[in-house]
Amino acid sequence: MQPTRTVTMTRPAAVIVGVVSGAAALGAGELVAGFRGNWQSPVVGVAEGIIERVPRSVKDFAIEQFGRNDKLALIIGILVFSVVFAAVLGIVARRRPIVAMAGFVLFALVGMWGSQQAFTSTFGGIIPSLAAGAAGIGTLALLVRWAPQPATALTAADGVASEPESGFDSDPELIVVEDQPPALVTAGRGSRRTFLASTAAVAVVAAGAAAGGRRLRTRFSASSSRNSLTLPRPASPLPAAAPGVSVDLEGVSSFFTPNSSFYRIDTALEVPQVRAEDWELRIHGMVDREITFTYQDIINRGLVEEDITLTCVSNTVGGELVGNARWLGVPLLDLLDEAGIQAGADQLVGRSVDGWTSGFPIENLRDGRTALLAVGMNGEPLPLEHGFPARVIVAGIYGYVSATKWITEFEVTTFDSFDAYWVKRGWSDRGPIKIQTRIDSPRPLGKVSPGTVAIAGVAWAQTVGIAKVEVKIDDEDFAEATLADEQSVNTWRLWSMNWEGATPGRHRITVRATDTDGNVQTDERADPFPNGASGLMSLFVEVKESSSP
Repeated sequence: MQPTRTVTMTRPAAVIVGVVSGAAALGAGELVAGFRGNWQSPVVGVAEGIIERVPRSVKDFAIEQFGRNDKLALIIGILVFSVVFAAVLGIVARRRPIVAMAGFVLFALVGMWGSQQAFTSTFGGIIPSLAAGAAGIGTLALLVRWAPQPATALTAADGVASEPESGFDSDPELIVVEDQPPALVTAGRGSRRTFLASTAAVAVVAAGAAAGGRRLRTRFSASSSRNSLTLPRPASPLPAAAPGVSVDLEGVSSFFTPNSSFYRIDTALEVPQVRAEDWELRIHGMVDREITFTYQDIINRGLVEEDITLTCVSNTVGGELVGNARWLGVPLLDLLDEAGIQAGADQLVGRSVDGWTSGFPIENLRDGRTALLAVGMNGEPLPLEHGFPARVIVAGIYGYVSATKWITEFEVTTFDSFDAYWVKRGWSDRGPIKIQTRIDSPRPLGKVSPGTVAIAGVAWAQTVGIAKVEVKIDDEDFAEATLADEQSVNTWRLWSMNWEGATPGRHRITVRATDTDGNVQTDERADPFPNGASGLMSLFVEVKESSSP
């Protein structure tokens, strides 16, 4: 009697076959993606597709949990899922290799879907995913042939195979089951040693392909363009920040946030690579004349310096998605006036090289606030991840409506005719920054000594300025803190106070700010969606008992 099923691999061998085939698929995708600057690996394509399609609540959760590492967490999650998926395909291939191969077809289709979700998607962009699918199928077919089989007994009574659950056997075996006729089943074509050596070799080649693909992509890097730049001195340089704008206390933010520590929240999985020599800025739409500027045109105009604090709308109360920098650039209004804004236009849309858009009221260019096309940050050309060669900086409104990085065009339009990227997803179309205060020291649940405890942090109310910061301990009245000097109404302001007579036990510290217009920070809690978080920051500290002498 013929058996009703065929066992082709042991389970451990099947898992190895699946995982190594998956590694081959990923490696091939990375390698082929390195051939063209606008091609993406399947992993990056799928990640960008997820960013484009997942619900807002999921994105908010990721930013809240992982902050600046949200993209890394997403990539790791996709890789882990890919490994598990490939292992399952390997197990499926024990009895249904065709079904497992179809799984790699699905893998390729998902990668193609992801590449088409990317803002710069092209037909050629699906080639890395096709290569990944082909590599996965080919590797799976090859390794299945090499994999050792388990020793198997077939019973003539019902034709069902009896198999060990694990182990590698390399030779044919005649197995006899009591009271049943014997059946000879041929084991795998290769020995265990050959199989393990083969899979190891394929894994090494896959890793080399992935590394090679990443290496190839360095050909498209804009680093050499940035590194070769020397920005001109500003026409009217700002004086160095006075010592009085800082608070000399461990754990408190510096007045200027170092570029390496400045928060980054955007939709780009891979930092767009735009060389300054190739960059152009187009201004079009409801203008009297369309204008295009080169990078050299911009830096030849006479640059200005401005100190401006940026805040992400996803920043929670007490969060760290805020930073202050000295920016170098040209006033946006000068560029727009040169193009000539037509009557009826009320929105300026910025469009990134990857297609991302933001839009803010044109009246923000005329109400006295600072708005720059920035090319420099803290004394150097913009870092690649912060928008090199050029980005938009507008004081007093959240970055999601204004701070377009890697910008390539401005469109003068109306709010009625165009919704920018995040507005389409339910966020407010205006985005004024709310007054906020943060405690930097002590840290939440920190342990401090009795007596005098230093409390300090930052507060911001861009374009208006901070007039007062107050601190409350437990249920006591608010007490006014000492403000550091004000550099500009466009920047945050540091503050500090000494908490005298701190007694042992757990205590709650609460802080609030008042701006120069007399507006007191609200204690009404609100989530970041749809127009920024509100509420007062509170934290608990533990005042530890004094040690005995």
